[in-house]
Amino acid sequence: MLQPCATMRSVLDLLRANDIPMGMVSNGLGKGYGQDVLDAFDLRKYFATCVFREDVRQGKPSAEPILRALDTIGRPLRSSDVIWYVGDQRKDITSALAAARQTSQAILPIAVGARAALASAENHIPARQVMWSAADLVDAVALAFPVEEPLALLAMGPARPA
Repeated sequence: MLQPCATMRSVLDLLRANDIPMGMVSNGLGKGYGQDVLDAFDLRKYFATCVFREDVRQGKPSAEPILRALDTIGRPLRSSDVIWYVGDQRKDITSALAAARQTSQAILPIAVGARAALASAENHIPARQVMWSAADLVDAVALAFPVEEPLALLAMGPARPA
């Protein structure tokens, strides 16, 4: 059975604590699977919008699902907003780049893992936007949204030297 990664839940908690609106984009079906997973693991509370395969004509790597999520995020986007699109697949990075070309919003593809990292390298995305593990994503989010106490809770692996 699918189990959510505790480290990623920590990232979601930190972003939510900082009032960062979040959306989820999936090429999976929402009805009969995705919606059930969100409910079973109490994940729906994190996302202002969820876009599944049946919500769009074209899935990733098209820009359509990301643009749909941005349109339904629950508040107007500001010119100062920077969108982090976090993905673990090649099609996630390709989709984020396509969406960035079709909007005036800054969209930064954030690659997590080897498959997404390969697409990042092919598209000359800066290394700082490549995370090799969920722990690397925790570190990046913690730098963007510094907090005092929760950082110790977010570090799921061995302590790292300062």
